[in-house]
Amino acid sequence: QLQLVESGGGLVQPGGSLRLSCVASGFSLDLRAIAWFRQAPGKERERVSCTSSRDAARIYADSVKGRFTISKDNAKNTAYLQMNNLNPDDSGVYYCASAPWPPGNWGCPNFAQYDFWGQGTQVTVSS
Repeated sequence: QLQLVESGGGLVQPGGSLRLSCVASGFSLDLRAIAWFRQAPGKERERVSCTSSRDAARIYADSVKGRFTISKDNAKNTAYLQMNNLNPDDSGVYYCASAPWPPGNWGCPNFAQYDFWGQGTQVTVSS
C-alpha cells in the first residue's frame, strides 16, 4: 500500500523535545522531496519544513528556525522532524508529505505537488 505513517507525537512540557518519524510504504523516498506541515485548531495548515530537489536545501518556517531539524534516511525510507525547545504555539497535528523533486535545486515543491500525505500525529506542548 502506498502510504506515509507518522509517529512520535505526544504531550511535552515547554522547552522539551520530540522527534517525529514518517515511514514510507510502497514507494521510495530516495528521489523525492519530503516536508512537514502542521495545523493548529482554527488555523490554516502551514509548512514547517521541507527539502528541495536532490536534498540540496532544507528550508524552515521562520517560527521554527534554529529549533527544528528535518532529515531523511533513505536506507530506512523514513523522514524525521527533530523538534527542540518546544513552546505551546508549536501544538497541533503534524503531517508529513512527499512530492516529486521540483525543477531547480533550491526551492521546495508547491503545495499541490505533494501527492502522498501521512495521517497526522498530535503534538501538544503544555505545562
